Amino acid sequence: MKVTKTTLLASAVAAVAGGAMAEEMTIVSWGGAYSKSQLKAYHEPYSEKTGVTILNDDSSAEAVAKLRAMNEAGNITWDVVDVVAADAIRLCDEGLAMEIDPEVHLAAAPDGTSAADDFGDMLVSECYIPTIVYSTTFGYRTDLVGDTPPTSVCAVFDTDAYPGKRALEKRPINNMEWALICDGVPKDQVYDVLETSEGQDQALAKLATIKDDVIWWSSGSDTPQLLADGEIVMGSTYNGRLFSLIEEQNQPVGMLWDAQVFDLDGFIIPAGLSEERQQRALDYIFFASDTQRLADQAKWISYGPARSSSAPLVSQHAELGIDMAPHMPTDPENAKNTFLYNFEFWADYRDDIDAKFQAWLAQ
Repeated sequence: MKVTKTTLLASAVAAVAGGAMAEEMTIVSWGGAYSKSQLKAYHEPYSEKTGVTILNDDSSAEAVAKLRAMNEAGNITWDVVDVVAADAIRLCDEGLAMEIDPEVHLAAAPDGTSAADDFGDMLVSECYIPTIVYSTTFGYRTDLVGDTPPTSVCAVFDTDAYPGKRALEKRPINNMEWALICDGVPKDQVYDVLETSEGQDQALAKLATIKDDVIWWSSGSDTPQLLADGEIVMGSTYNGRLFSLIEEQNQPVGMLWDAQVFDLDGFIIPAGLSEERQQRALDYIFFASDTQRLADQAKWISYGPARSSSAPLVSQHAELGIDMAPHMPTDPENAKNTFLYNFEFWADYRDDIDAKFQAWLAQ
């Protein structure tokens, strides 16, 4: 049965109004330091408040493919899924995520500002509840880069100055953009070039210059572990993972903010849940996406909250006692030379470029 956006929304509104809720739910996320921040800020206080049992699944990297397969099989086993914005747009467009009305399903700010106004431009999809602004950037071993630590993202392509293995994510996103930037394409023209077959070939050709020196990662925990073990000289990962590595684990690692790629992460609720599971999921996101909860997450990891009202509440790390603001990707000192990720581009081109990228990897 095809579920329309209208029927999904009507069902969701009815769920909020009242009814039984499931006593157990599966929440899908990314694992590691990020999942710990959600556990502390969202899961534990929600379970304490409601008594619900939360099962954690670290499959977010495969969320689109797995939700497609679940929908095809008519067996949705996930209740709330944490995904990046481009994947949320794809899932919404394909009818695999339910529509969210911020005026009904999300809490207003403490001063009464509506959720829609509080999230503002962060609401990039009708099915998406953004929670954090993060960036993908590079970490490097301070003891392996000699007397001249890298200051440019293009250092990843300079194997003469910085010999050794690099770690890059095993997908085209970000890698293709960095490759074009480091091949001379102006930032404001990157996506115009990348939408052409010639531009995609140009990016892959640049990546080919270091292909033999790359360890390809799939999990957000891979690069931090490779850096900690000294197996790579530098590698891409999420800024919060690097914060954990540097500040919590005291590893000899530096952060390279140049051309960091801003992105959003947040929740979707899969379409096709039973009424009891859907209502539980809606109740959870109402709680987990409120002003205080998003500010609380920033006490555990260096990601900026997606709500405007949460930002003034961000202060110090919950355990380390250090000021978190200088560690945020949005801090003015860190955001001097960012690259703005194009959600719509990757929602439209992801499947085609993925196929091309994976074929190139296999060569």
